[in-house]
Amino acid sequence: MRVKFAYTVSIVAAVAMLTACGKKGDGEAGTGASAATVAAAPASEVIVVKIGHAGPLTGGIAHLGKDNENGARLAVEEINTQGLTIDGRKIQLQLDAQDDAADPKVGTEVAEKFVDDHVVAVVGHLNSGVSIPASKIYSDAGIVQISPSSTNPGYTRQGFKTTYRVVATDAQQGPALASYATKALGAKRIAIVDDSTVYGKGLADEFAKTVQASGAKIVARETTNDKATEFQAILARIKRVQPDVIMFGGMDATGGPFTKQAAALGIRAKILGGDGVCTDKVGELAGTAVQNLVCSEAGLALSKMDKGADFEKKYEDRFHTPVQIYAPFTYDAVYVIVDAMKRANSIEAPKVLAAMPSTDYNGVIGHIAFDDKGDLKEGAITLYDFRNGKKAVLDVVKL
Repeated sequence: MRVKFAYTVSIVAAVAMLTACGKKGDGEAGTGASAATVAAAPASEVIVVKIGHAGPLTGGIAHLGKDNENGARLAVEEINTQGLTIDGRKIQLQLDAQDDAADPKVGTEVAEKFVDDHVVAVVGHLNSGVSIPASKIYSDAGIVQISPSSTNPGYTRQGFKTTYRVVATDAQQGPALASYATKALGAKRIAIVDDSTVYGKGLADEFAKTVQASGAKIVARETTNDKATEFQAILARIKRVQPDVIMFGGMDATGGPFTKQAAALGIRAKILGGDGVCTDKVGELAGTAVQNLVCSEAGLALSKMDKGADFEKKYEDRFHTPVQIYAPFTYDAVYVIVDAMKRANSIEAPKVLAAMPSTDYNGVIGHIAFDDKGDLKEGAITLYDFRNGKKAVLDVVKL
């Protein structure tokens, strides 16, 4: 009897500790709610449930990682304010926010931390090159991973049942950019540059396939890296072959200087880029040369989303900064996870995972339902140019 009493006290103490964890600062480590603890908790107790978010919060694209984190945080705060009950228990969500530094090694360490933290699911990672290696860890642990921005097709082609994304893929984005180059711009001679990352090279490869199929000629194929800031040597070689269009596969931190330096060398070819460069930040980095850039996003523009204006106001009121790009996607990813929790009537990761394939959710970004790989059944590619340094919608390609 004394042993049984001691066990009961330890369970109640564990519940109290979990409640206290909910008062910690965002991103602080704590013990996740186990199934045994939840079952033992009185109905009046608040159970803390962690959702992980990972993205680069340091480095050249930290502004994009913070934008993603803000979207997830906004959703968590809203849900907590509204109140959430699962299986008769009051639930408080906690965002376990981690910096993966856009680095695959750091990303896998973050993934292992999330497993140790007993998160119910993960929103992330931002970069394909981080999402892909981290996905094996989530798969082994049976934890749902929803990337808001990883577009490399390989992410969801590994056969894992845990990998999902709420954006289109580069197998759709690359051809959309290539079609614009060859049809809208009439380009016959095309140069391609990528930053050697899984994302940048993958997007460039998909672009190249469609260009070659169209009959246009790739007159140069160059590589750099995602930390580079000087591109004069590459651009000098490209200038000599006189392309009609230059496609750049990379992020805004490199795409901005690349575009600016191309203009400084007198290169008149239109520059095309993917979602990595498709931010207002690239306008700051490229200066007036940004008017020569056309880029794509692997989703609808915020201005084209039915609930976009409402989201934008809530976001700016909360964070006092404009949306960069994928905050609406992380926001919806959190709501998709909570929707799965409700349908499973559980906060246990395996049961939440089991509910994911039947997702049928209408969010800010539109209707969200997944195919058997974890990709969106419906999607869109949006093309932009820049006017007065700001993105402006050119066209929307529904998929």
